[in-house]
Amino acid sequence: MLLRSLGSGVSGLKNFQTDLDVIGNNISNVDTYGYKKGRINFEDMFNQQVQGAQANRNAIQVGLGSTTGSIDNIVTGGTVNPTGNPYDLAINGEGYFQVSNGTNTFYTRAGDFKLNSNRQLVNAQGMTLVGASNFPQNLQSFTVNSDGTITGVLTNGTTQGLGTVNLVTFSNPAGLEKAGNSLYRQTAASGVPVTLTNTTGMGTSTTIQQNALEGSNVDLTDEMTNLIEAQRAYQANAKTITTADQVLQTLVNLKQ
Repeated sequence: MLLRSLGSGVSGLKNFQTDLDVIGNNISNVDTYGYKKGRINFEDMFNQQVQGAQANRNAIQVGLGSTTGSIDNIVTGGTVNPTGNPYDLAINGEGYFQVSNGTNTFYTRAGDFKLNSNRQLVNAQGMTLVGASNFPQNLQSFTVNSDGTITGVLTNGTTQGLGTVNLVTFSNPAGLEKAGNSLYRQTAASGVPVTLTNTTGMGTSTTIQQNALEGSNVDLTDEMTNLIEAQRAYQANAKTITTADQVLQTLVNLKQ
């Protein structure tokens, strides 16, 4: 390439286009229950070595642009909003609900469950909530305690245990893979799921809140600021390409 700045500018345009995609996705999910925002991280590309380092002289290197290093899930908690619906569950603290389609298990922070025709707690995609038992036909009401235990009150006034909502955590929850529909998959980066218990914080540092849902952790103020920064950075990289083009045009005109 005649000018390194052309390649650097192109790499910047590609990266900030991806940045705008990430920001736009965050903004579009500002009202998605249990959504965790994404954040892009940039890294510089390899440098061209013009001259190596010596005892009394630093190396001379020319950078060749930037690249996307990673897009991380920011797993901080969202605001818990009361709904008054007993089937809605929110997690305060770490952990994920487990839902299963019978073949695969997925993980989610979205607790908008409902009762299906088999009287099982399921999510919006019909996947069953792991740990909850089938609700009996003569169930009058039920409560989900902070440690996940489900207790039902039958129409005859007696109580019955209906299972326990099992929350799991990961050594690196940011490494989970988004599967759509507010679901995550386990990956090699996330590590294996570990069930939270009373001895590891379940019911104390991590609690389940019934009649509530966890909102998105997207902050619109931050995202709009990031949007402006990405736009200006995109324009600056485009200007780099335009300037390099003008320099090349000047070189071409020297022949005339």
